[in-house]
Amino acid sequence: MIVVSAASGALGRLVVERLLARIPATDLTVAVRSPDRVDDLAARGVRVRRGDYDEPDTLNAAFKGADRLLLVSSPELDPTRRTGHHRAAVDAARDAGVGAVVYTSFLDAGTRADGLTAAHHVTEQALRDSGLPHTLLRHPFYSEAFLNPGLHVAVSDGELSDGTGGHGINTASRADLAEAAARVLTEDHHLGRAYDFTGVRWTFPELAGILSRMHGRPIRHRERDPLPGVSGWLERQVRSGALERQTDDLTRVLGRPPTSLRQAVGELFPAAGT
Repeated sequence: MIVVSAASGALGRLVVERLLARIPATDLTVAVRSPDRVDDLAARGVRVRRGDYDEPDTLNAAFKGADRLLLVSSPELDPTRRTGHHRAAVDAARDAGVGAVVYTSFLDAGTRADGLTAAHHVTEQALRDSGLPHTLLRHPFYSEAFLNPGLHVAVSDGELSDGTGGHGINTASRADLAEAAARVLTEDHHLGRAYDFTGVRWTFPELAGILSRMHGRPIRHRERDPLPGVSGWLERQVRSGALERQTDDLTRVLGRPPTSLRQAVGELFPAAGT
């Protein structure tokens, strides 16, 4: 039996759909905070259990009997709270006798413990210390963080601005990452591996060109100063080249190249194709 935690979230839902294309519904269990949010999955034969990261006592029963558990990282951004969620989940998986854990980590979490990698770094260590067989899926930023309905404004104004200094960005779509997770959960040669997933490197000038061609009118790219706050931190990461790295891990697991920028724009922002 495969158990997917946080299965009502954006990534978890996609993983469940990919798994249902590969295994019978009766072999799948979802652990969610609010079971009533996944009534449709229960109607399809998927076992639904309550498993809330904020209530560690619910996790042991939620993970019981799992041959493999997909531990989707907590949506909590505060490193202390997120670390607590993950430690509780790893402890529950060990106590429940889970056969193996697949964990959605973040790029560089194996070597860095600061910023967005802080909680992931601790969780990777907790998995090693637990003795549980496991696989690490280190994700990049989601493409959806950049390619979203906010592009309507750029198309309307005829201008796409950003503060990345022309540097490239490696992102991957949730759909690709979900498919990769489903493959890792249902194939036998991934245990003990740590995968660094990256998508196709792209730049904002390239994005402006794609939008221009899709809409049949020019959309100019304009460089601006980095924004303050969280988005400013992200732009500084891009400017430093920290998000330009590329690996072949996602391609190897998927058995195909990751979704291209042109495909991603069409899928994530359908209006751009009209």
